Amino acid sequence: MKNAQKQIPVLLNAVGILALLTFAVSCASTQTAVENKESMLVAAGFKVVTPKTPAHQQKLQQLPPGKIAMIQKSGKTFYVYPDAAHNQAYVGGPQEYQAYQQARLNNKLAQENLETAEMYQDANMNWGAWGGWGVGWGGMGVGRWR
Repeated sequence: MKNAQKQIPVLLNAVGILALLTFAVSCASTQTAVENKESMLVAAGFKVVTPKTPAHQQKLQQLPPGKIAMIQKSGKTFYVYPDAAHNQAYVGGPQEYQAYQQARLNNKLAQENLETAEMYQDANMNWGAWGGWGVGWGGMGVGRWR
């Protein structure tokens, strides 16, 4: 009886630690997605710009967070990705934006290829050994023609 009472706090501690780890991983994966986007922008040729005046900082704060905004200035087109949390923005022209779009496409295709490979790996498992998965669902009685 005493052992069972001692195990309850240990179990509760383990559950609490597991919940905390799950929360930390979910926060890290969100942060990783943002960092990945910023890395792709830099790799595409976007420049990191820090606002120098309060007016520039205000404009940075007004841009939609997490999205690239197209801005026309002096007859030129610029693409701006705000990072208000770090008081900076990623700025590029049409060529850099096109390179970024291509990198996103390549990244998406690579992810899809990975998912497809994982599906085929699962498909290659010996599912036939489970039995009952034959034509018409085999011995399960579903779809049988008698």
